[in-house]
Amino acid sequence: MDLSRIQLPLPPRILDALVPSRLFAKLNIASKMLLGYMVLVLLSFIVVVYALVSLQRLNSLNESIVTVDIPVQEAADKMLDALFAQDVYEKRFLIMKSGAMQNLFVKRGNEFRTWLNTLTHLQDQDDLPLQEIERLHAAYMEHFSEEAALVKKRKMHEAQEISDEKLKHVFESLIDTIRAKSTNAKAAQDQKMKLISEIGGSAFLTTVVLLGASILAGALAGFIVTHHIASSLQKLKVATERVSEGNYEYDPEIRTADEIGSLSDAFLAMGKRLRKLEEMYLDASPLTRLPGGIAIENVLKKRIDSNHPLAFCVIDLDNFKAFNDRYGYANGSEVIKETARLIEAAVKASGSSEDFIGHVGGDDFVVITTPDLIGAVCTNIIARFDKRIPEFYEEADREKGYIMGKTRQGVTMQFPIMTVSIAIVTNERRKLTDPLQASEIAAELKDYAKTIPKSVYVVDKRRTL
Repeated sequence: MDLSRIQLPLPPRILDALVPSRLFAKLNIASKMLLGYMVLVLLSFIVVVYALVSLQRLNSLNESIVTVDIPVQEAADKMLDALFAQDVYEKRFLIMKSGAMQNLFVKRGNEFRTWLNTLTHLQDQDDLPLQEIERLHAAYMEHFSEEAALVKKRKMHEAQEISDEKLKHVFESLIDTIRAKSTNAKAAQDQKMKLISEIGGSAFLTTVVLLGASILAGALAGFIVTHHIASSLQKLKVATERVSEGNYEYDPEIRTADEIGSLSDAFLAMGKRLRKLEEMYLDASPLTRLPGGIAIENVLKKRIDSNHPLAFCVIDLDNFKAFNDRYGYANGSEVIKETARLIEAAVKASGSSEDFIGHVGGDDFVVITTPDLIGAVCTNIIARFDKRIPEFYEEADREKGYIMGKTRQGVTMQFPIMTVSIAIVTNERRKLTDPLQASEIAAELKDYAKTIPKSVYVVDKRRTL
């Protein structure tokens, strides 16, 4: 029901003149309803009960999403990670015949079973193919034991057959089963989100209908109160349409101290937040989930324009390409994700809540902080990186301290264990005018930092001429 089309006994301009604006601006909705006429008390009670019931339904759906669907997807993803890791270690074991690879295979198998046990507590087993997954994984572990036994007996041909046939078949079946469940959980989540939207829309329309009934049933005082509330609701409706069209900064211009005024303020805040989240979501790195180039540029420009103390840090991994060539894309991606986690942990420990972390792409990251914190933040990043990154190399490569690889020109040479180079541009000694200038200065510093054969951070101390 469109409140703006209801034929009231008095024209809207007369109702506007009769509304005690100063008084109504100080009263909440309940007081206005009581002040207008007592009939609206009953209808208000109906609206509140309906809203509470709708909120309870929405809460139940949200709780189901949070406690079931999302954990199921997370557990499925963790199980897939563990399973892919087992496949890697199985192949390495077959090649290297290493007890360490066998132990890692078993360890990731235990992680797989841990997440499988987690799934059993989320919902009834009838909804999850848990028994099939458990059976397949048990068969997967059993076939690996057979393979390991053959390897110990140096029957490599038979071991290779198990790897290529039995293990591969069970591995593919497990992957398909788990992915199917993850997809089903995502579909269930989407269905519930759609239902939440429908319930919310229904609650809004029902509330409007009840308000219309109040207008038709009330006397002159009732029409005055209804007109005052309806006009504010209409503004919010228009604001909702504007937001749905992408105008997140639309202001409904409601300046009252009642619940609708508070909702209007919250609406404005929500719109700004939605705009920011949309920009960050569309621009976020699919690998690290960190904001990408557009978000980085917007934040950097905002900090530069504010003239507040600024430290723009560009972080780059040294010898990453050689690692990626030697250990493969999957391990390279793990290094990127781990680097993102290390940076986030370091900024959380040594930075501030206002600091910003972004992922430009590849092995390039950005941290935007303040000059007084850069020493602690960068030292923390380097310490965490240097401690963690050698674990991604095989033991033999760690002992040598390098791997063999080819340059972009095809020349074979030694590449040391990865280090991290950090270039830092601040506005302490020079005035920064735009993100492009800061990026160009950082690029120069980064080239210099990468000539230093260890993890290091370099701060630009040049002054503006």
